[in-house]
Amino acid sequence: MEVSFSQEIESLRLGQGQTFHGEGILAITKALLQSGVAYVGGYQGAPVSHLLDVMVQAEPYMNELGVHVEACSNEASAAAMLGASIHYPLRGAVTWKSIVGTNVAADALSNLSSPGVKGGALIVVGEDYGEGASVIQERTHAYALKSGMCLLDPRPDLPVMVHMVEQGFRLSEASNMPCILELRIRACHVRGSFEAKDNVAPPISTRALMAQPAGFDYMKLAHPPVTFRHEKLKGEERIPAARRFIVENQLNELMPGRFDDTGIIVQGGLYNALIRALQQLGLANAFGESDLPLLVLNVAWPVVPEQIAGFCQGKRGVLVVEEGQPEYIEQEIATHLRRLGIATPLHGKDMLAMAGEYSVEVLAGGLAAFAARYLPDAGTQEGVTATQAWLAGNRERREAATRQLPAPLPARPPSFCIGCPERPVFSALKLVQQEIGQVHVAADIGCHAFGTFEPFSQGHSILGYGMSLASRAGVSPMMAQRTLSIMGDGGFWHNGLLTGVQSALFNGDDAVLMIFKNGYTSATGTQDIISTPDDEVKERAEDKQQSLVHKNDTIESTLRGLGVQWLRTVHTYEVETMRRTVKEAFTTDFAGLKVIIAEGECQLERQRRVKPWIASLLRKGERVVRVKYGVDEDVCNGDHACIRLSGCPTLTLKDNPDPLKVDPVAVVIDGCVGCGLCGANAHAATLCPSFYRAEVVQNPKWHERLLAGLRAALVNALRPSEIHA
Repeated sequence: MEVSFSQEIESLRLGQGQTFHGEGILAITKALLQSGVAYVGGYQGAPVSHLLDVMVQAEPYMNELGVHVEACSNEASAAAMLGASIHYPLRGAVTWKSIVGTNVAADALSNLSSPGVKGGALIVVGEDYGEGASVIQERTHAYALKSGMCLLDPRPDLPVMVHMVEQGFRLSEASNMPCILELRIRACHVRGSFEAKDNVAPPISTRALMAQPAGFDYMKLAHPPVTFRHEKLKGEERIPAARRFIVENQLNELMPGRFDDTGIIVQGGLYNALIRALQQLGLANAFGESDLPLLVLNVAWPVVPEQIAGFCQGKRGVLVVEEGQPEYIEQEIATHLRRLGIATPLHGKDMLAMAGEYSVEVLAGGLAAFAARYLPDAGTQEGVTATQAWLAGNRERREAATRQLPAPLPARPPSFCIGCPERPVFSALKLVQQEIGQVHVAADIGCHAFGTFEPFSQGHSILGYGMSLASRAGVSPMMAQRTLSIMGDGGFWHNGLLTGVQSALFNGDDAVLMIFKNGYTSATGTQDIISTPDDEVKERAEDKQQSLVHKNDTIESTLRGLGVQWLRTVHTYEVETMRRTVKEAFTTDFAGLKVIIAEGECQLERQRRVKPWIASLLRKGERVVRVKYGVDEDVCNGDHACIRLSGCPTLTLKDNPDPLKVDPVAVVIDGCVGCGLCGANAHAATLCPSFYRAEVVQNPKWHERLLAGLRAALVNALRPSEIHA
């Protein structure tokens, strides 16, 4: 049973006169269909996974419209899809998580931007920046600058976001430039409504095929010598055309204010936070009307020099609100003003933080400094003083709360899900290193990256999705001990197969690779991949509580086909077997690439399948057996090595029931999914025998009830009699 988007799919069918209610990323998805998009592709990743997930599950409706949807193997293959818009009037959209996804797609984007596009090309990127990010802190802006792509940064308001999608396709067609639409996490999840339009079936589609391909045109190739002409076209025709379109269609918003001798230029995506910060200073009302004039850049690049000059001319000071570093927009604005001879003082990173997310608190601090300098006599001093007191109070409250603690709070790092099949592998790795010594571990992007946190703390580098095996290539020759590389099945198909496995085999590298085979691209939302068991296999499974990953050996057959000679597949929950296998890989005389497939289905997907099945059995009154693990508190010695080896959230501590003992004992709390790791660890590490395995039987048979009664009577009879004083 997969995550269902049936409700979201229905909202895609809304037409003229109906109102859409929902999240920003789903509004973007609807806007694509209203714009007549012909093809959609992408690679999943926060915060834009929703777009592709919904499109894939809406395949029947997409077929009705003639829209082709493709779940791509990585961001490079998604970007390459946009090549369809080079020759043909096809509107195409692709999506991925930025900045890491844009890095992967950079080659295709450069070769797309050089010849330019005929049909509108839109790249929806999740600008994963700030406190909620899960990737490196960089920005997409640099790619727009270097390759010549328009960069849209819409104000986080659903009607504006939808409008910018529709205008983005038109802008792309008017300028022959691909357009990037960047959406921060808050924009993707902002909720609102807009008046829907009818979806537009593209004129050329899977239901209206082209009779023949376009004629050969060497100018449409990203290949010298025509690339030299492309470079001139960017500056002489495309960027000027984009600027004309931006002005004529008023894509950037000019909002007046009563203090018209000052102003703020702000990225569209930061508008909501800016207004809230202005309200904190008393410079904006509850309806979002600002006392300072605002130029909202819904198109962050290219900026329009005349528009910038018109806004800045005659002002005593202008503040540029641009999140992240370097300050691309501020530098460009300063350059245009200097060239035009406009001496308006320009501020930005001198009053605001250079790096980090621009929260309301951060913006309020910068705005207070700007207002104190340029509006001291305009009745704003009270608001500035109040804001400065508010900021100081926030700092004091944080410091006071820290002082009240008897000791610093313990760190609460992210962790694997309860019952995650990857947790036992890291337990086995801790155990095997007690025998063979410390090992250099090249980690990777994915759920298994949680192994870098306590209690495992394993992983020396993370250099890209599926890049772990490649990243140890410079370490292996310098290390007396073999190195270990870890990647997931998602990373294997995304990049690891070529950049890692193929390279290691070609060079005859002596290395160990661990591939976590959980059946899905789990970290991005458990999307299917080529090695995911199909629905027919799931339906035929004799015991639906068992892992289904072993029903598909696509990874193993691929590795054998490439020439991998040393290959082992081990179920992840078999800790002792995994420990022995890893030890063998590090001690064998075989000098080539050694691959261990750690097989165990993603626990989230397993529970989504098992829980409804069990619930249906219980409704029918059928017998159900549930495994439960526990700790015998009379046997537990309070050492807690089991917790240090497992790190499972359901294996925790409670007060010792023995009044003569002070050390707390281990306990398995509710939430345990019965994976058996605690017992497997106790066996593999020769820990205390305090763990027990119990079977909870619901709707038992009559003979089971009878047997349970007899056992209870026997246990009671064997109990020692109470001694009374």
